Amino acid sequence: MITVALASQADLADIIDLFHQIYQYYTGVESLSRDDIATYVEHNLFQAHCGVQVVLARAGTTPLGIATFSVMYPGPNATGQLFMKELFTTEEARGKGAGKALMKFLARYAIEHGCSRFDWTAETTNPNALAFYDYLGAPRLQEKVYYRFADEHLHAFANEA
Repeated sequence: MITVALASQADLADIIDLFHQIYQYYTGVESLSRDDIATYVEHNLFQAHCGVQVVLARAGTTPLGIATFSVMYPGPNATGQLFMKELFTTEEARGKGAGKALMKFLARYAIEHGCSRFDWTAETTNPNALAFYDYLGAPRLQEKVYYRFADEHLHAFANEA
């Protein structure tokens, strides 16, 4: 049986392990050590500046997946908007309901907290994610354009006179 719940600092070890797997999944190599990720997680999640919540899916005590999200305001008609930053399931959990359980938890959370929307993005280079979201029946939006300042462009813009 899969259970899904909001995470707390008591879940740091599982969160660190899952973040480590996320980085390995996306880069294909160990781009960051587990110690680097532990420092990153401990200094950012569950801190006053964070604004991000974490949800964990488990089978018993075994972590199966994670989602990170924020509720943002304003939303349409004086509601909120839940935005999911990351959804990840372990390789062993894929295709077994953990991802869907996380998504359903977030959908219910959004409704319970007065949100009229639940949004996320997916990389066009991640066909498994696209297929999963299509399988869930989530419509793809064409009316939004995603912008990004990154790395040197972020620094150049921030420091521009």
